[in-house]
Formats: sequence, C-alpha cells, structure tokens
Amino acid sequence: MKRIKTIIPIAFLITMVFTINSCKLGNTTPETAEEKTEKRIQLVRDDAQRKVDVLIGGKHFTSYVYTDNIKKPVLYPLITPNGTKITRKFPLEPSTGERVDHPHHVGVWFNYGDVNGLDFWNNSDSIKVNQRDKYGTIVHKSIENITNGDDQAELEVSSNWVAPDGNVLLEEKTTFVFKGNENQYSVDRLTTLKAMKEVAFKDNKEGVLGIRVTRALEHPSDEPGIFTDANGLPSDIPVLNNEGVMGKYINSEGIQGTDCWGIRSNWVNLTATIKKEAISLVIMDHPTNVGYPTYWHARGYGLFAANPLGQSVFSNGKEKLNYKLARGESTTFKHHIVVASSHLKKETLDSGFTQFSKTY
Repeated sequence: MKRIKTIIPIAFLITMVFTINSCKLGNTTPETAEEKTEKRIQLVRDDAQRKVDVLIGGKHFTSYVYTDNIKKPVLYPLITPNGTKITRKFPLEPSTGERVDHPHHVGVWFNYGDVNGLDFWNNSDSIKVNQRDKYGTIVHKSIENITNGDDQAELEVSSNWVAPDGNVLLEEKTTFVFKGNENQYSVDRLTTLKAMKEVAFKDNKEGVLGIRVTRALEHPSDEPGIFTDANGLPSDIPVLNNEGVMGKYINSEGIQGTDCWGIRSNWVNLTATIKKEAISLVIMDHPTNVGYPTYWHARGYGLFAANPLGQSVFSNGKEKLNYKLARGESTTFKHHIVVASSHLKKETLDSGFTQFSKTY
C-alpha cells in the first residue's frame, strides 16, 4: 500500500506538468487566433475626433461623424473602392470648384424639415442666433456596439432629436451594416424612431435620407452660381465650366435625369465617370418603410434624397401625408446605399432591391 501511495502522487504530478505545458502551447487555439486575426471590415473608434472610421480591406470607405458643428450625425465622406471621394467637401474641408449653397448638406444624413414645427433638415452653424429657436438638433448619445467581421461590420448608435428648449422629441436607434468587395461597397441604415411625446411629421419636401455629392456627379448646368475658387473662397461664377460634370439619375422605372425628381420608385442610381472610373451611387427604399415607395428629391445640383413623408409637393397636391407618432410609438426606416466602381445595371439593382427587402 505504501508503494501505491508513492506512485499516485508522481503520476498526478506528471499529468499536471503535461497539462500546464499543453496550455502554454495552446496560445494558438482557434478562439485566441480569431481574436488576433484582423477582420477584413474594421470599424475604428476615435472618441477624441468624435468619429468611427470604416475600413474595408484596409481602405477607407466612410466615417460615422458626430461633431457638434454639423447638428446631426453623418456618414462622411463616401469613398469608392477605387479611392474617389464622391461627397461634397464643403463645408467640412477646403475645396476648389464646389458649390457653397446649403451648408447643412453634409455627407449622408437622416432627418426631416418639420417635426412638431421644428426644422431639423436645414439646421447648421450658419443659422443666426436669433433664429435658432426654429430648428431642431439630432444629438449623438452613445455608441452601443461595434462588431467587426470579414463579411460585414455593424455599428449601433443612439441619438436624440432635441428641441431648442432641450426637450427630447424622438429617441433614435440606428444600426449601420457595412459590406464590400474590391468593386462595390454598401451600407444598410436601419433607423428606429421612438416618440417621447406625440410627434407630427408635417408634410414637407425636406427629408429624410439625403446625400450631397461632389461636382462631377452633378448634372451639367448653365445656371450661374457661387463656387469655391482656387483659394477656397466663395466666388460668383456667371458661366459654369461643365468639364467632367456628367452625373445622371436613373430610377427603377427607367426614367432618367432630373425627371426622376418627384417620382415614386424602389431605387435611384446616380452615375458618372470620374477620371476614367465608372461610378454608381445608389439609394434603395424598403417595402416596410412609411410612404413606400418613396418619392425622390433628386436635384441636378447635387442633392440626392429619398423622402417618403413629404408627398404634397411631389404630387402637385394630389397626395398628402402628415405622419404622426403617439407617445411611446415607434417606426423604423430601412435604406440601402451602394457605392460602386462600375456602372450598375438595372437587373443587378432590381435583384439587390429584392435581396434587401428579404434581409430585413
């Protein structure tokens, strides 16, 4: 019995040593290796700069930006897979040859022109102090979740739609889903608005999902305007130089150009060729959205927007939608944005719309 008592402790020690060594060698277990492997789609949080950068295969696609001077969170800029910035730089960056109208048109944004009588759409730092009681602000509250991945990355954020007196009209929860390959990037914006009191979205042409594009994606125009000069200063330009300006809208019904304005459709594609790069910028509606299919506030000067809530102006008064939410009620808006280094065909976009409709 004494010999057996001696053998058992030795065997136990041998087993423990083997187990400890195995654990040391186990630093490359699948779980640990996955943590160390950088995902293909990365969301890089920068609290100091109040932004989250979106990188696809190491390339910058866009950033979620929530600085105080913009009056709402935005995606800025939008960059094609080939590296071309397709959103207007003004007013955030120095630029040459850009329109300086509508300083509230920044990147990609979501808001509305009349919420309980307050204008969220047109608010910016350029509003005079004595006029600011007429405007609402969307205030970023928090980043709820960041998930990186090889197929997609997700960013969940929360914001408040705030009146000038500080009262919160709406709580917003938004999830951005980013995807992409070598030739095409996309973002799904899934936004739920919950009313903190009764909220009325009075029929208004200013809304809801907007993008302001760079000059090359505008439609050619002969109208004079104010543009940034070589020094970045606003200058009156009586005769426009349309060289390289070749934007063209086309919607799911096959209607082209500025005729897409005020037409209901599942999607609209804005195309151009910039320095030999074929480019498509697409916004897709969703069948569950209020007011589907949306009207399009697609302007030749570079405003590209989907507005399902402001129906009177688009229908010449034949339709009207004064949408309301009772206190505690909520509604969700779903949009799909595509940025491609190619001219996407109708069949491809129809298929993409069907897939987007089924996914959410």
